[in-house]
Amino acid sequence: MTSTAEIPEYPMARAKGCPFDPPPALQAKQAEGPLTKVRLWDGSTPWMVTRYAEQRALLADPRVSSDITRPGYPSPTPLNGAAPISFILMDDPEHARLRRMVTAPFTIKRVEAMRPAVQKIVDDLIDEMLAGPKPVDLVTAFALPVPSLVICELLGVPYADHDFFQDNSKVLINRDAAPEQRMAAVGRLNVYLNDLLGEKLANPGDDLLSGLTEVIRTGELSQHDAAGIGVLLLIAGHETTANMIALGTLALLENPDQLALLRDTADPKLVSSAVEELLRYLHITHNGRRRLALEDIELDGQIIRAGDGMIMANDIGNRDPDAFPDPDRLDIQRDARHHVAFGFGVHQCLGQPLARMELQVVYSRLYKRIPTLRLAADLEEIPFKHDGSVYGVYSLPVTW
Repeated sequence: MTSTAEIPEYPMARAKGCPFDPPPALQAKQAEGPLTKVRLWDGSTPWMVTRYAEQRALLADPRVSSDITRPGYPSPTPLNGAAPISFILMDDPEHARLRRMVTAPFTIKRVEAMRPAVQKIVDDLIDEMLAGPKPVDLVTAFALPVPSLVICELLGVPYADHDFFQDNSKVLINRDAAPEQRMAAVGRLNVYLNDLLGEKLANPGDDLLSGLTEVIRTGELSQHDAAGIGVLLLIAGHETTANMIALGTLALLENPDQLALLRDTADPKLVSSAVEELLRYLHITHNGRRRLALEDIELDGQIIRAGDGMIMANDIGNRDPDAFPDPDRLDIQRDARHHVAFGFGVHQCLGQPLARMELQVVYSRLYKRIPTLRLAADLEEIPFKHDGSVYGVYSLPVTW
């Protein structure tokens, strides 16, 4: 039986010199078994689930709750009385009811119709980089603007305000931000989106927020709740994809054989495969997916009691050798589509078709159009995001 003193703190620190790999302590815990106890900021000791099969099973189990307001939920930060800002932290039927209201724009058919527009955004930004000075920071010149332009267009948010969203979303994903700082950032975003929804109620357009005004008019959704959904989609729609663009580029530059395969291919299936493998290999959300047991659950000879918190450490789940042979090797020809980067079950990521399409466009265009792209700094000089729940790099100097 593990003593209280032996329970490690979560999240676990990465080792220097291993920017793409999960923390060695996390890999060691996975080797010991699928379940272990970890300690959180508030002294609670939820279960950490380290292996792929067990993570998928629990994420699809109806005895497992996503409701952040339930006692014992392993929250990554103090709630400080704040209500959940999105349906992703709710259970069915309310989760399903709210999710259905924003599903249509993220269907594969609708997303594919956006591909030419996204390719134009990508090509225009590459043109600007090629015409400008070098070296250039790929994060500010390319990785952030691509998803910001796309999600602003989808939601119907003026791109001129993207700095406002990026500044506030950085506060929300910063592990070290104080509760009052997070609440203030959420408040600013909610006020902005609430005002914008008011404008769209008077003059609707062909965008997602305008679509939400229809359910506001029918009384199915309050304007305040619609603004909360807008906040979630805006943050989720650019922070994660932006970090995947920059970190994925760095991973490819550090694996030149894989970069050459991707750069030289004309096969969209290989491009798609590369996207899935990079999502598996990098898995940039490092807070784990948090859940709560509603009933006793037996797993691997142990009992997860009703009321116990659980953390699915998805970054290490995607490195499980039972699911992905030779998991620490980047192999863009691997069939990695069954990864858990987007979660699993009813709460799996709503925007995954959009994220996949954006990354496919980026990874198929950037390295072809700038075939000599290379780092303009040593790897040791790259500033990695060790202080946030979304992993990536703060800047990525490149040249060609």
